[in-house]
Amino acid sequence: MTEQTRTAEADVDITPGEGAGPDAAPKHPKAFYTAEATATGDGRNGRVATSDGLLDLDLVIPNPITKPKKTNPEQLFASGFAACYNSAFQGAAKLMKVRLTESTVTARVGIGPVALNRFGLGVRLHVTATGIDQETAERVAERAEQMCPYSNATRGNIPVEIEVTAK
Repeated sequence: MTEQTRTAEADVDITPGEGAGPDAAPKHPKAFYTAEATATGDGRNGRVATSDGLLDLDLVIPNPITKPKKTNPEQLFASGFAACYNSAFQGAAKLMKVRLTESTVTARVGIGPVALNRFGLGVRLHVTATGIDQETAERVAERAEQMCPYSNATRGNIPVEIEVTAK
């Protein structure tokens, strides 16, 4: 590794840093886990694998006409966002002392052009909350949106819509 590479890596703080106050985010959040994945091959028609070997997938460019037999980056992003937001939703309910029976989150991630040769993402999350009323479910969703790392990473960067249904 060159000195220039070491410097560039040091500028990205994914190692433990200062903590946060109750209502303030830290400039450099403490990382209690760091995922590492490497993409190889022809980009979206390549392969992605994690350093621990738990994920090793062939990728394909998303095509709305054909039914590919491989995954694509948008499906991976949707899976991560759905899982993370569902965890945040359940955590928010617990913090708010709301008796939630069950929750599910479905994430839809769209990709499309935002300008010539530039692409962007949009996300729609659909939360189904069982055992609570609609108003409570919406309050929990607002709190979860503040807690979820994916929500915090995307806020102000891409459109994210959250739909909530109580059962």
